[in-house]
Amino acid sequence: MKLVVQEFLTLDGVSQGPGSPDEDTSDGFTRGGWFVPHLDEEFDRLVGAWLGEADAFLFGRRTYQNFARDWPKMTDHPFAGILNGLPKYVASHSLTKAEWNPTTILSDDVPAQVAELKRRPGRELQMHGSAQLAQSLLAAGLIDTLRLVIAPVVVGQGRRLFPDGGAPAGLRLVSHRTTPGGLSVHTFESTGLPEYGTYGADA
Repeated sequence: MKLVVQEFLTLDGVSQGPGSPDEDTSDGFTRGGWFVPHLDEEFDRLVGAWLGEADAFLFGRRTYQNFARDWPKMTDHPFAGILNGLPKYVASHSLTKAEWNPTTILSDDVPAQVAELKRRPGRELQMHGSAQLAQSLLAAGLIDTLRLVIAPVVVGQGRRLFPDGGAPAGLRLVSHRTTPGGLSVHTFESTGLPEYGTYGADA
C-alpha cells in the first residue's frame, strides 16, 4: 500500500483544529474551526473520491480519538461506511484499548510497523490529520504522497505541519486545483531529499 497523508492547512502552515473551535485547544489554541467556512459540495465530492481509494487508515492518538468519538454515531453520512468499516491503525504509546473496530494499536517501533503495513497488498493506507505522526513518518522517508488542502486564512498561532527544525524533504507536484470555497488542493509525491542550487547568470 502507498502511505498517503491528507492535511488541512492555513496559509501560515497551521494544521491544528481545522474542524471546530473545541476540536483541539491544546497549548492554548483558540482559533479552531478555520477550515469550515470554506467547505463546499465540490470539496465533499473530492474527499469522497479520495476515501474510495483507501484500503486502511492510520491515525495519531489525538485524531483517532476524535474520529472514534464522532464517526460511529454518523451512520447516515456518506463517508461513514468507509471510515467505520475499513481497518484502522493508531500510533500511540498510551492507549491500551481501541473500541472503534476494527482498530489495531501500534505502540512499539511505529515507523517499522508502518513500513510493514506498506508492504501489504492494497491501494492506499490513508492518514488524515495526525500532523505530529506525519512529521515523524516524513522524516523516516515513509510517506509516498501528500495531499495538502490550503485554506485562504492566516490564524497566527497553532501547531504547524512543517515546524522549524523538521526533516527536509523533496516533493514533486503532480496535481493542483481550487474549489469554489477558495480551497487550494495540492498533491505531491515524495522524491527523497531536496535538491539545492545557486541562482545566477553563471549557474
